[in-house]
Amino acid sequence: MTGFMTVRFDHVNPASGKSNKDDVRTSLAGLDYSPLPRLTLRSLAMGCLVSMGGLIFGYDTGQISGFLEMPDFLQRFGMTNPDNGDKYFSAVRSGLIVSLLSIGTLIGALVAAPVADRIGRKPSVSIWCLVTSVGFVVQIAAVTAWYQVMVGRFIAGLGVGALSLLVPMYQAETAPPWIRGAMVCAYQLFITMGIFLAATFNYGTYTHQRHSSASWRIVIGLGWIWTVILGVGILAFPETPRYDFRSGNGERAKETLCKVYGATPNHWAVYTQVEEIEAKLRAEDKVKKGPVSEFVTMFRAPKMAHRIALGVALQMFQQLTGANYFFYYGTTIFKSVQISSFITQIILNTINFLVTFIGLYIVEHYGRRKSLMTGSAWMFTCFIIFATVGHFRFDQRHPENTPTEGIVLIVFACLFILGFATTWGPMIWTIQAELFPSRYRAKGMALGTASNWIWNFCIGFFSTFIFNAIDFQYGYVFAACNVVGGLIVFFFVVEGQGRTLEEIDTMYLEGVTPWKSSQWVPPPAEHMARIRRQAGVDLETAAEASEEGLSGETHAERKKEAADESPLHRETV
Repeated sequence: MTGFMTVRFDHVNPASGKSNKDDVRTSLAGLDYSPLPRLTLRSLAMGCLVSMGGLIFGYDTGQISGFLEMPDFLQRFGMTNPDNGDKYFSAVRSGLIVSLLSIGTLIGALVAAPVADRIGRKPSVSIWCLVTSVGFVVQIAAVTAWYQVMVGRFIAGLGVGALSLLVPMYQAETAPPWIRGAMVCAYQLFITMGIFLAATFNYGTYTHQRHSSASWRIVIGLGWIWTVILGVGILAFPETPRYDFRSGNGERAKETLCKVYGATPNHWAVYTQVEEIEAKLRAEDKVKKGPVSEFVTMFRAPKMAHRIALGVALQMFQQLTGANYFFYYGTTIFKSVQISSFITQIILNTINFLVTFIGLYIVEHYGRRKSLMTGSAWMFTCFIIFATVGHFRFDQRHPENTPTEGIVLIVFACLFILGFATTWGPMIWTIQAELFPSRYRAKGMALGTASNWIWNFCIGFFSTFIFNAIDFQYGYVFAACNVVGGLIVFFFVVEGQGRTLEEIDTMYLEGVTPWKSSQWVPPPAEHMARIRRQAGVDLETAAEASEEGLSGETHAERKKEAADESPLHRETV
């Protein structure tokens, strides 16, 4: 009987659903093969709480654009025009106030990796929440020194950047394979929620406390709510199973797997996950390195340089899709229909938040590759139309003279956000969390996340100057970047839908062709063991050994053998 609320976890050969069912189950006859709940209460609670890190991220980045429009903030921290005494923000000062958060996040993401490997994912989250809170205090305490606001945003950025690494990693290392994509995508959902809440609170304080410091201090202070909830709440949850195994707490790791899977200790799902994790860790731990040389070793490990470059590129092109372009210049185009800047932010952020829910469904039902390539094509089309209408038809000096063109720009800005928020927005975080083996996950994700923040800073700081020079033609640059991003996905990203993290690692070790990866058949247990043993003895030759099949067996041969055997797969029950 089939349904939606349960899932059958038969780990052998999930892609093709073919394996020797009788042989496997005869040798493991004592295991429990009953269907598992698709989503347990603990998994749901974990996903919502840990995703608060995304809410902190979105809230802190979304509030500053509104502050620059507030009279009290301008009077305190703006520059004085010597001719008439008016206050204003220069491009450099506003750029530094806005973008120093990104520099802090860059450093925070890099520093958080070795800390998380040393003390664990769970305590790291609490520590970086405390750092973020210190940044809020520094900003609220500012009176007239604009650089104090800048420094406060930098300190808060350290915590935000660390959480942008830790949250997807915690979710990926803990969530069951069949909901891992949606769980990690929830991080992006909470980012959009944070941006939406910041815009809403900005509008409220601007309306009721326009000429008071409360207009911006209240908004910053409310950020403590999210940091306290996450920093304290995470203490009620366990460490990730994969970190527990690495640190010698195998029994606690098994208990965690049982809870998040909703399974008994002798369930087939728990058994296979434990076997995979332990086998991978045994292979990885045969090579011991000091903390300094670990980064160098990471680049020399099988296919790791390729995966690091891919992670860095994907995070870079997530920024170069141009999503922030619409948030930066949405105010200009919405003026053509007489909509205020604060209402503009609420409209765009509401769309961004709501359509991200669709992305949670898409990632687990249509896969990563198809969704990202479709998203690239969608966003490319939107940018071509947006840039063409904006450059050739829209009156930038007097937007009220071209209301029809303004409506076209608004429509395609919203359509672009629909494409971004359902594909590249959430899914890049999912792919990055799946990309690296356990040994190097923290460090690899740190480099990818750092790439995201570097380009976030570049776009935030330089977009004003670029737009002033080439106006809406700037959109053609982002259109081209969307094409390149889609090609990178096609040629280099393997399909991870429904796979365990250990299976995805094996796919990269074997050099599986990305556009054929959805049909990849995991090798039999004895071949997987040989791959892992070889990786442990000689990391530099593991990829070569796995590509040769170790016994001469090719992927095509494995697939043919599997096709002749009985079906055993994950099926909806």
